[in-house]
Amino acid sequence: MAAYKKKSTGKKKSTGKKSAGRSKAAKKPTAKKTRTGASQSRSRKPHNYCTLPELPERPLEALGNSGRARLIRISDRKWVNGTHLHYYFFTNSGWRGTSTERDVVREAFRRWKSVGLGLEFSEVDTPHEAEIRIGFQRGDGAWSYVGRDVLDQGVNDRTMNFGWNIANEIDTAIHEIGHTLGFPHEHQNPNAGIVWDEEAVYAALAAPPNNWDRATTHWNILRKLPQSEVSGSDWDKDSIMHYPFEAGMILEPSQFRTQPLVPAPGLSAKDKQWAKHFYPPLAPNDYKELKPYRSVRASLDPGEQLNFYVRPDATRWYDFATFGFSDTVMVLFEEIDGQPRYRAGDDDSGTRLNAHFEERLFAGRTYILRVRLYWQNRRGDFSVMMW
Repeated sequence: MAAYKKKSTGKKKSTGKKSAGRSKAAKKPTAKKTRTGASQSRSRKPHNYCTLPELPERPLEALGNSGRARLIRISDRKWVNGTHLHYYFFTNSGWRGTSTERDVVREAFRRWKSVGLGLEFSEVDTPHEAEIRIGFQRGDGAWSYVGRDVLDQGVNDRTMNFGWNIANEIDTAIHEIGHTLGFPHEHQNPNAGIVWDEEAVYAALAAPPNNWDRATTHWNILRKLPQSEVSGSDWDKDSIMHYPFEAGMILEPSQFRTQPLVPAPGLSAKDKQWAKHFYPPLAPNDYKELKPYRSVRASLDPGEQLNFYVRPDATRWYDFATFGFSDTVMVLFEEIDGQPRYRAGDDDSGTRLNAHFEERLFAGRTYILRVRLYWQNRRGDFSVMMW
């Protein structure tokens, strides 16, 4: 599984001069978990809303560069494009869903893939092979960890759950998979311009089925996401990541004072646009050959990615590293039975180090190296090398 969230143990970032005053950022908090308990999340029926644990924002202030911190936060839970994600359905009695429910989730993965994403999805037979592990524990709500936070969970733990029968609720499954791909809730988008009737919201959420206190309601509904974590449209009320709200909970836009906000079913046009922004389709000409001792210099925009084939002619240990004053995530996969399987990875974002790892490669085999850029000090001042 693609467990590449560790902090870099590599060399200091190459700047051409000492990087005095740039201290290493603390490890980011883990496990941003989202829960929904709605029996039909996009209907007019009373519904439970997602509840996020109240975790501190990742401390990046020490970077002394707000633009750098923002670019890290926008992408740090996203997967490297081209990742092949594997999902597993638990079979133990407490977490086993019906065959119809499992088919709904399979179809939801197909709906995301049909957008034309560079990601791949496959079902596997054991939890040890899966990044995404799905349960159907009744009464536990519908929830998913966000993006690469799934990698912090134990191999026998769920990363996604459906707490009621979703046999007729494809949108619930599409929504939770959206979280696994790294997308937050749209109603907390700071660009939305939503003005809440706060007391009406507190009263609605204090009633069944949620029974929330005011702090929980503020954190999960009224709180806006930090601007630094948001990239995309101003507001998409039809997003699959948006939840419905009854009339009167929203004061602005004014039409929702007297009518409910009910998102349209399925993935919206903007959902598809931004999913392809982070995970564009990959073509054969998107790949280069990476050879030992040959540095590859690149000029990338934040969020863009390099993709390399690595075909070693000798079996031995190899080093892989990035160079330049930049923040990157670098991941190595091995092609096994036509699928890329995770081998090693490093994320150096927010540190004074460059991404670096060592891995034993075998002659005659094919590997894929992917390097996604969060931020760089100067465009073009970034390179990758193996030796």
